[in-house]
Amino acid sequence: MNITREQREQGTSLLKVVVDEKDYGESVDKQLRELKRKANIPGFRPGMVPMGIVKKMYGKGVVAEQSYRTASNAVFEYLQKEKIDYLGDVIPSDEQGDFDFDNSKEFEFMFEIGEAPKIELELTPATDKLTYNKIKVDKKMHDDYRSNYLRRYGRLVDVDKVEKDEALSVTLDNGDLRIEDAYLGLISMNDDERAAFVGKQVGYKTEVDINELYKKPEQRAAVLQVKAEELEGINPKFELEITKIRRFADPELNDEFFKMAFPMGNVTSEAELDKFIDEDIARELKRETDYLFTIQLRNYVIEKAALAMPAEFLKRWLYVINEGKFTREDIEKDFDQFLQMFTWNYLQKHFIEEGKLTVTAEEAMEEAKVFAQAQFAQYGMPSAPAEMLENFAKQIMDNKEQQSKVYEKLYEVKVVDYLKSKIKVTEKAVSADDFAKLAKESA
Repeated sequence: MNITREQREQGTSLLKVVVDEKDYGESVDKQLRELKRKANIPGFRPGMVPMGIVKKMYGKGVVAEQSYRTASNAVFEYLQKEKIDYLGDVIPSDEQGDFDFDNSKEFEFMFEIGEAPKIELELTPATDKLTYNKIKVDKKMHDDYRSNYLRRYGRLVDVDKVEKDEALSVTLDNGDLRIEDAYLGLISMNDDERAAFVGKQVGYKTEVDINELYKKPEQRAAVLQVKAEELEGINPKFELEITKIRRFADPELNDEFFKMAFPMGNVTSEAELDKFIDEDIARELKRETDYLFTIQLRNYVIEKAALAMPAEFLKRWLYVINEGKFTREDIEKDFDQFLQMFTWNYLQKHFIEEGKLTVTAEEAMEEAKVFAQAQFAQYGMPSAPAEMLENFAKQIMDNKEQQSKVYEKLYEVKVVDYLKSKIKVTEKAVSADDFAKLAKESA
């Protein structure tokens, strides 16, 4: 067996592996004997098929399989022995020629590797500086967040006039079809759409197009109490009359509310509620500000490292491993974004090793609980019981894909903290609008 390595484009090597019968012959004989033992051919008892027939039927395919496997294994052994670090995986080369498995005994296999670039990066507080942008919490933000939070526990009350996003009960009548007490939620409309109803009172009548009023066919079918396939035959022009106007009112901040909203008893007064709201805002904003800083740090480190990644090889590698799921044009279109994340992941592995960073099973479980808590909060349970969080977190960690995401996130957090310790970070308070602009620029 003979292995040679040749440089191709930047960061790419071609590995040529020449194998002959003495390299793969034993594996071929072993597989043919196994096929002879299992072969089920009419006219022969199991295991009694002559080897000549077995070779004639399977020999070419077995030689192809075992010679390739021998060459492939040799490549990995070579890379390990020579301590050659590579990206992605070893792939067959586009330069590979044809094989004559009928007549030849010696075969040359060609493989490609993308060489892992060397990381030479030194970070110091004196030369490497970044800004950690924090969103300023103003009164409007607090009041809006408080209002949205209380809305989960609010109740509908009758009012005399439409002001903004009330819930309307209406009668719809087009002469052929009359629907009473139909629901119309102004909260789901934009400002332009709800403008026609603002200021109107019970008894107000107007002409509407049902297709414009309810955008989705399933909504129209539900309101008109018909099947979706029957909508086409219905005249969409209706007279609409407002019969009831209801508005969400905040719940009374009494003992009943606090027991319902905070069954753990951690909030029992309006002052404690405001404190809870501020802490919740802080947690939410920290996720956003941490995320933006991570992106900015990632971009900074990638630019400073200036790694010469074998881009063309990585495009070919992506095409090969996806087995036709994406065209080369598809890969080209999204490649810049892929290369950015691929480079960041490669750098993270370097920093994890350099800083001897680890994530424990306990840390992973706590992160799973945080995720579980966020999920429950979305469904109106901001203070889910500990046992429920524990059970849901275990389900997350039992799922290999979700478990991997938990560990990836925690390792990234550790890498960011590690890099922050090596540079100078200055905090700066910015408005929500300015923060949004920064986030858009950094994406």
